[in-house]
Amino acid sequence: MTNEILSGAQAIVRSLELLGIDVIFGLPGGAILPTYDPLMDSKKIRHILVRHEQGAGHAAEGYASATGRLGVCIATSGPGATNLVTAIADAYMDSVPLLAITGQVASTSIGTDAFQEADIVGITMPITKHSFLVTKAADIPEVIASATLIATTGRPGPVLVDIAKDAQNEKTEFIWPPKVDLPGYKPVTKPHGKQIQAAAALLQESKKPILYVGGGIVRSGAHRELLELADLIGAPVTTTLMARGAFPDSHPAHLGMPGMHGTVPAVTALQKSDLIVALGARFDDRVTGHVKSFAPNAKVIHVDIDPAEIGKIRFAEVPIVGDAKEVLTELNDLLGKELRGKKPDYSEWWSFLNGLRERYPLGFTEPTDGKLSPQHVIKRIGELSGPEAVFAAGVGQHQMWSAQFIKYERPNSWLNSGGAGTMGYSVPAAMGAKVGQPDRLVWAIDGDGCFQMTNQELATCMINNIPIKVAIINNSSLGMVRQWQTLFYNERYSNTDLHTGTDTIMVPDFVKLADAYGCLGIRVEKEDEIDAAIKLAIETNDRPVVIDFIVGRDAMVWPMVAAGLSNDEVQYARDAAPIWDGEE
Repeated sequence: MTNEILSGAQAIVRSLELLGIDVIFGLPGGAILPTYDPLMDSKKIRHILVRHEQGAGHAAEGYASATGRLGVCIATSGPGATNLVTAIADAYMDSVPLLAITGQVASTSIGTDAFQEADIVGITMPITKHSFLVTKAADIPEVIASATLIATTGRPGPVLVDIAKDAQNEKTEFIWPPKVDLPGYKPVTKPHGKQIQAAAALLQESKKPILYVGGGIVRSGAHRELLELADLIGAPVTTTLMARGAFPDSHPAHLGMPGMHGTVPAVTALQKSDLIVALGARFDDRVTGHVKSFAPNAKVIHVDIDPAEIGKIRFAEVPIVGDAKEVLTELNDLLGKELRGKKPDYSEWWSFLNGLRERYPLGFTEPTDGKLSPQHVIKRIGELSGPEAVFAAGVGQHQMWSAQFIKYERPNSWLNSGGAGTMGYSVPAAMGAKVGQPDRLVWAIDGDGCFQMTNQELATCMINNIPIKVAIINNSSLGMVRQWQTLFYNERYSNTDLHTGTDTIMVPDFVKLADAYGCLGIRVEKEDEIDAAIKLAIETNDRPVVIDFIVGRDAMVWPMVAAGLSNDEVQYARDAAPIWDGEE
């Protein structure tokens, strides 16, 4: 046990060091300044100065999502703290382990509307696993240790620690390890044996099962156990937007991504199944479509570490609360003993699904305006970079195309804002991922709209030698919004033109912007230039690279299930009738 006299600020830094934190993304200000002074002396923690606090939060998310470790960000009070809110909400929706530390005005001024005061604990209460307010230096080690435990155990998520300025300045006896007492926090990780038995029985009775895999498999590190289960029983697998890479795309049992822009085989397999095995998935509206018509004949085995998710959207005949890795380990052991090497007979089911694969392969239509095909650009980025790379996407059409056309073979290789749908996520998340995985190739695949929200973090990358690659899929518009205006608003393009890649105007010119940051800027307008530009980006490691791909603005993401409709109404292309409109 360590006992010494430290300031509260020194206690913050020392606690983080002892918890194994090696990187913090942040931006100083008055209320957190006492902590920045001892942080300067730390030999164990690398602080990366961002250009906007939202960038700090997304960078910490990217670090956490690429490494599986806790991401940490730090900001001052008031606007510094509120600028973290978007990233905190994003981490909450996507179950990312995040520790956000904010400075607060002196405890004697709290509640007086003091300069740069904001009730960040109250503001973030609905979007954190827990929020702490610290007004005494003596409480700091226990709170930091408790926050770390909460953020990284059970269902991972963000925790906020708000620390008054006088608590940072106050001297206290530093005691380590602190006593962490969280009587109301006891995540269940080990499943109930009878539920495992019930799940095994349902799997063996089923004729049309499907494994519906969510991001919980990635967070749990249960990808090997998932592969074992799929091989053991021979059932089809579908991976959600948050689970891309949890199961290899190259595996013959993988049907692709389900949901609004999922593959026809994946969407239809869920819809026509008689048993859904939901693993770390939450029956999100983008997967289910119209909930009451979703998979009407399927029973459900629902595995989740968060008991609040089970039964929230869809009743589960077999609810299993527990860590996915532990659940699958026990389920695989039991099935192995009961099956004795003989797989259940799903031959008719696979015949149906393979027919869908042949009839509805994932593809795209070449643009007619002479511009590049965005799908082809993204496909080539994936093919030339390989499965060991990390891909962080912004939000919109390019996000969906990246999920569809890049082949993912391993977990933690695909980073995106799934639940919150946060524009501006990509560049700082890629930055954080590259810090956490410096030996990997890291791409930020962004839209021209998203890129303009957080591109200032290229300065952070340049100064800190973080050579990420940025691919701007530049259709000169807010592409996904424009797609909806095309389909549902009679092509009335209200405020979606960005003028970033047209023939007459480029505001801004992304190549000049890249040059201004000291990055390598490249513009690609012809198909025969695509591969050379991607290869040059991959080979350039002394600075960040920005490639401005000028693509067709009328390209759309297909297949599609329009919001609020049944998954039975999935459309393969714009002018195609719904696939199951009277057809079986």
